[in-house]
Amino acid sequence: MTSDLATIRAVAALDEDLRRGMYLFIRGASRPVTREEAAAAVGISRKLAAFHLDKLVAAGLLHARYETAGKVGRAPKVYEPAATDFAITIPPRQPDVLAAILVDAVASAAPGEPARDAALREAGAHGVAAGAAERSRSRPGRLGTERGLTLAGTVLTRHGFEPSRETPVCLRLRNCPFQPLTTRAPDLVCGMTERFLSGVVEGLEVPGVAAARVAPHGGCCVELRGDAASAE
Repeated sequence: MTSDLATIRAVAALDEDLRRGMYLFIRGASRPVTREEAAAAVGISRKLAAFHLDKLVAAGLLHARYETAGKVGRAPKVYEPAATDFAITIPPRQPDVLAAILVDAVASAAPGEPARDAALREAGAHGVAAGAAERSRSRPGRLGTERGLTLAGTVLTRHGFEPSRETPVCLRLRNCPFQPLTTRAPDLVCGMTERFLSGVVEGLEVPGVAAARVAPHGGCCVELRGDAASAE
């Protein structure tokens, strides 16, 4: 997954007609393209093309390399589309997270296991993995409620939930990254969200914190609540 900043830089790099024209030409070429070819495609000099191509490489949209020379002389520099995918949505949307959960649910479903049960099980497993990965990165030791909610907020920010610390022991989520799918199957998607968030807490190993359904407020239908008695 690319970072928001990398995605913004990539999109911004294409907000220039010549640069965008060369990028589309290279994507459509189905082979490595030289500076001369890119320049000719949009009608500019090789030197100006090199400037724009380097910008596209820096933004992560193109990959540059020197092609093996077939004859005596300097090997030409060629450009190809980078393998990285970029997407930006405002507010953040993460349909790929739900897609991964559902694919794993189908692949791992036991004979006779209801599809909904498999989806909820995998949502919890994905949450546990996300929480455990953050714990491994942070190495926080024993967590109290406040520190645990802070780390949970880091995970949920990465997943587009836009967490807001309402109180020291309450993490409200101002965005539902699974819209518009939530409106198509609210009970299923909200149930998967609740299991995912519960899994994050479990993976972080935070005592006294639980995911809880809340009344609609324009954001996520679930929030994380801690036990005030266990707060740091």
